Amino acid sequence: MNISYNWLKQFLQINWESHKTAELLTDLGLEVEGVTAFESVKGGLEGIVVGHVLECEKHPNADKLQLTKVDVGDDTILQIVCGAPNVAKGQKVPVATIGTTLYDAEGEPWTIKKGKIRGEESQGMICAEDELGLGESHDGIMVLDDSLKPGTPCSEIFSIEKDEVFEIGLTPNRADAMSHYGVARDLKAGLLQKEIQIPLNTPSVSNFHIDNRSLKFEVEVEDAQLAPRYCGVSMSNLIVQPSPDWLQNRLRAIGVKPINNVVDATNYVLHELGQPLHAFDADRIHGKKIRVRTVKEGTKFVTLDGEERTLHGDDLMICDAEKPMCIAGVFGGINTGVTENTRSIFLESAYFNPVAVRKTAKRHGLNTDASFRFERGIDINNVEYCLMRAALLIRELAGGEISSEIVDLYPKKKEDRQVFLTFEKINNLIGQEIPKDTIKSILASLDIQVKSVTESGLGLLIPFYRIDVEREVDVIEEILRVYGYNNIQFDSKLNASVAPSGKFEDYRLQNIAGDLLASKGFFETLSNSLTNPKYQELLQEDDGRTVAILNPLSTELSALRRSMLFSGLESISHNINRQKPNLKLFEFGATYQKDGSEYNEQQHLCLWVTGNRSEDSWISEKKKSDFFFLKAVVEHVLQRLGVNDYKAVPVEDEIFSEGLSLDTRKATIARLGLVSKNITKAFDIKNEVLYADLNWEAIIKLASKNKVVYQEVSKYPEVKRDFALLLNDEVSFKQVYELAYNTEKKLLKQVNLFDVYTGKNLPDGKKSYAVSFTLQDEKKTLTDKQIDKIMQKLQSRFETELGAELR
Repeated sequence: MNISYNWLKQFLQINWESHKTAELLTDLGLEVEGVTAFESVKGGLEGIVVGHVLECEKHPNADKLQLTKVDVGDDTILQIVCGAPNVAKGQKVPVATIGTTLYDAEGEPWTIKKGKIRGEESQGMICAEDELGLGESHDGIMVLDDSLKPGTPCSEIFSIEKDEVFEIGLTPNRADAMSHYGVARDLKAGLLQKEIQIPLNTPSVSNFHIDNRSLKFEVEVEDAQLAPRYCGVSMSNLIVQPSPDWLQNRLRAIGVKPINNVVDATNYVLHELGQPLHAFDADRIHGKKIRVRTVKEGTKFVTLDGEERTLHGDDLMICDAEKPMCIAGVFGGINTGVTENTRSIFLESAYFNPVAVRKTAKRHGLNTDASFRFERGIDINNVEYCLMRAALLIRELAGGEISSEIVDLYPKKKEDRQVFLTFEKINNLIGQEIPKDTIKSILASLDIQVKSVTESGLGLLIPFYRIDVEREVDVIEEILRVYGYNNIQFDSKLNASVAPSGKFEDYRLQNIAGDLLASKGFFETLSNSLTNPKYQELLQEDDGRTVAILNPLSTELSALRRSMLFSGLESISHNINRQKPNLKLFEFGATYQKDGSEYNEQQHLCLWVTGNRSEDSWISEKKKSDFFFLKAVVEHVLQRLGVNDYKAVPVEDEIFSEGLSLDTRKATIARLGLVSKNITKAFDIKNEVLYADLNWEAIIKLASKNKVVYQEVSKYPEVKRDFALLLNDEVSFKQVYELAYNTEKKLLKQVNLFDVYTGKNLPDGKKSYAVSFTLQDEKKTLTDKQIDKIMQKLQSRFETELGAELR
């Protein structure tokens, strides 16, 4: 949820720096995840000055270009080539000087540079309004007021609003804070605890009055359970046009696109007070009737986005005498929306059943600002007030008249809840005694009325809009978050009893593996087990084994993951897009799938590698992460855990373009390789990505059986000898390795490939392997004669069985 600081200041006259306000909001439970700057004109017109066109002549080498001399102040005359048809001598114009950054229609920056156009030097640019972000016209350059002085910064001429926007990670229980007013109400309570008392300004509707009764609508709600309160009023003689700049800036700052003054007014009140509203074109409402009801299953309905949707029998609709007009609480219809031709409206403000709205929104895959609020529960007792606020704002922006009485169907009034709060319970839960006067002050700042006071506690009246405050413990939570968790003292010593589980505990192995990976420059990640089911389509698997969520938060998080690959690719894409291309990540996690009626969960350790092995440094050569780097890391992890008995087998599947499977006699313990490009392309990743998936459950079983064997370090020296072997291309190092050990099983300790050469000076189909052999006798020192005998035996086997030649 985005909250504009300028907008917030309309309710609280606060002059704090934004970071201090962000800290206080976070302490109050409204976690500020980020603060971003907003400018009504991108770039703030920095570098744009008023210029006076002193000369304007035809360009000598181009028919459609003009060569101008422009005074930009301080006796500076610039020669500028201009292609606008309306440029003329004597004009005052906006000039982008050398080094100024402008932004194109997509918001991409570009810089004004000194250059030549058709052979003539150009030292800047005379701008049109769309090039400055001041409008959409590109018919010609902007012509400014003749009284302006050359060199005057254009930022001083045009009204440019600068703002800071808080991105708040709102928890689902805080429905009361889904608006600027709700956030300001919380902020006021927090300021009081810092002994800063600032009044909370509430928008007034005292001047609301009915101008005439010329446009009356009959309103009927068929099911008060689905629509416990429904209000409406009609307005006529409106002029629909673009909203003023101040309103457009407010909406743009929080990411809402302005449409027209009527729709913008409803959106403004939604984000101001948290009440969704909808305006219907009154001339398109048949029979002057509003029916709030469900419709026949399978009814077709076209929403404002132009999509035809098939309605469910439980979807609550706003209908006229003939047809549905709007999906209640979710999305409007295309046929009754407000356009520039609208002259009269029926303005709706209502409270719809949160559960019904949530189910409807999920069925149709719609997540709107209105449904977001209705699903969580708005203030039912604020519905009429917000309707009057919106009607007054529309009259201010679009003119017109309020042409009917307010219809208010509210058959069963919702009452505020009563809770008795005991001081003993407060102290026991918080672990610290808070002064009673402080408690009363906090409750008052949260609009919680103290109806009675006794020795043991307080009788409270909780406003209905605090839907999450129902019990005594909920009230204590409210007291604590305003009082401040940081103000609660705690002991430096914590006592706890932990009983051993009696089984092999894998967290110790996780710590061992994690420490090893961290030492190699890997970072641990923790991703969501919920994922987008469409990812599985990249693997061409549609076997019905995916575990779907019955009530998903969104379509992007509607299934449990069957592979951990995709969550890692999301992280990689996110980091690469923020100039972090060199990544080494690992994660312990689970995958899920169903087999018939059974659900299976499996634990994994997964690794992702992309980019270079390390950041650029003067002391080390840049080295790209490759398959062999990942393979070495995986083998080191397995070796550290005592898992050594496995063999490597090439693997081919949809995940890897090249890969290996590490198999034991009973299970596959790891699969690793280069991720296929068709998968990385889906995440907009152009770099190569290496991925390893370790079967953690199988590794735990093998590690639990591992016994540490101690062997005394030999006191006799090792001996190394090298061969440069000329081999056929199809011969692998694995063959050389295995043949060497089969030839000398007792004294050969290590075989290492330290160089590979192909190309010039070698016969076709040949390659050169430089291989080192480490020999050692643990009981005596080897003699030259023994060593030569072993090397001759190795040479003979390589020549006979592999067709090798010594170079």
